[in-house]
Amino acid sequence: MENRIATQLLHELAVPGRRATQFPTCDVPVADVQDLLPADALADQPPQLPELAEGDIVRHYVGLSQRNMSVDTHFYPLGSCTMKYNPKRHERWAGMSGLIDVHPWSRDEHIQGLLGILYEMQEMCAEIAGLPSVSLHPAAGAQGEFAALLTARAYFESKGETRTKVIFPASAHGTNPASASMAGFDCVQLKPSENGFVNIDDLKSHLGPDVAVFMVTNPNTLGLFEGDIREISDLIHEAGGLVYIDGANMNAILGKTRPGDFGGDMMHYNVHKTFTGPHGAGGPGAGPIAVRDFLADFLPGPVITKQTGDNGEDVYRLTDPKHSVGRLRSFLGNIGILLRGYFYIRTLGAKGLREASEHAVLNANYLLAKLNDVLKVPHGDRCMHEFVASAGALKAQGITAMDIAKRLLDYGFHAPTVYFPLTVPEAIMIEPTETESKATLDSFVEAIRSIIEEDPDFLHDAPHSTPVCRPDEVKAAREPMLAYCPCPAVVVSDVAEEVAEQVTA
Repeated sequence: MENRIATQLLHELAVPGRRATQFPTCDVPVADVQDLLPADALADQPPQLPELAEGDIVRHYVGLSQRNMSVDTHFYPLGSCTMKYNPKRHERWAGMSGLIDVHPWSRDEHIQGLLGILYEMQEMCAEIAGLPSVSLHPAAGAQGEFAALLTARAYFESKGETRTKVIFPASAHGTNPASASMAGFDCVQLKPSENGFVNIDDLKSHLGPDVAVFMVTNPNTLGLFEGDIREISDLIHEAGGLVYIDGANMNAILGKTRPGDFGGDMMHYNVHKTFTGPHGAGGPGAGPIAVRDFLADFLPGPVITKQTGDNGEDVYRLTDPKHSVGRLRSFLGNIGILLRGYFYIRTLGAKGLREASEHAVLNANYLLAKLNDVLKVPHGDRCMHEFVASAGALKAQGITAMDIAKRLLDYGFHAPTVYFPLTVPEAIMIEPTETESKATLDSFVEAIRSIIEEDPDFLHDAPHSTPVCRPDEVKAAREPMLAYCPCPAVVVSDVAEEVAEQVTA
């Protein structure tokens, strides 16, 4: 039977009067709170917070963590999100007191060391992107997209131009049209192409003086490098528009090619994807943007500048660009994640970054070659850092992409992204990253092949070894059941019993 503390909610574990901390008796006069605050600021009753001892709280959260999957405990083939392993020494360095204890309201002259690090991060992001001006301010990739589109809008307004359209491929990440809409643009989605690349003929039909930005991920969402990216960029520039590179897939091209070199005018980084950082539950993240020099004055602030002091020393300042679109969040940005990215880049160096991309691409192609006969890859015989397979051919025998994804949990693998992009039926997007060993990849291949041979009815109820099996996902979203509810017993076949024993072992 599972530990009660690990399976119940904190409110269910609470005991009135129990405390995690006991404070000593106050040795100075105590004022009544009613004398300190106006009556309308006081609640009739104290907040209904659970009352627990420290041990109860620690055991509860440790218990939850032991029932979860993470990059530290399992293989995470989660394409489009790059769940990379986070080096532990970078975690230690980012937690040094001189960095983690800096107050956000500190004066520039008091945090020269931190500002120096962040200035170097700006410069490294600029070099890797091939775009000279960087703002570290945005809090995540989607906010980086939004910030860059606001920058583009301000740029066109400064020129007296009214450009209203943002164009993107059919396979674009959903944040692309969402960011464009939030920035006040009209969204135009291109028709899918047969080869998985940008539909250039359809793109040409939408070009005109109203085009502001073309947003494209390169390598694209199918894990393919857009070989016509220079022609595409030239078409957009001839129409007076800007090219935005979604940096979600930068892990495939570090040190190999740069968005600025193949025509990009703006891009965002997902620091937590490309350069590592704790990732999950919607954050934390960091989404710096890099742009061409003529867009620099419109970047969100603050940015870090370097000047020469009276004694010839480097002096770093936080400044807002001349025509900045403003601030999108508090203070400078998610510095904790930026620091992890900085340490990652400095640890690997230029050669190491190239090798990371080479290994990521090698691992993805290895899996593609090992699985292509059972999970067809409709676009491309080779891929970059990820590929999108299709379980469409398995539907005839009653197996769906969701069945495979859920069953993988029983084998000790986190599920890949499924049903995205929508241009591939029964899509399974697989991205192994660069740190996984051949042995891990071979185990993953063996698991996929075993699952496909299992009874479809058995798969429909997977996973079978997790505390909660497969819920009605629509109902779960609308009517979440927060209390622990174990799966009912499931009668399994002999093959499934054997697999379950292997998983347990």
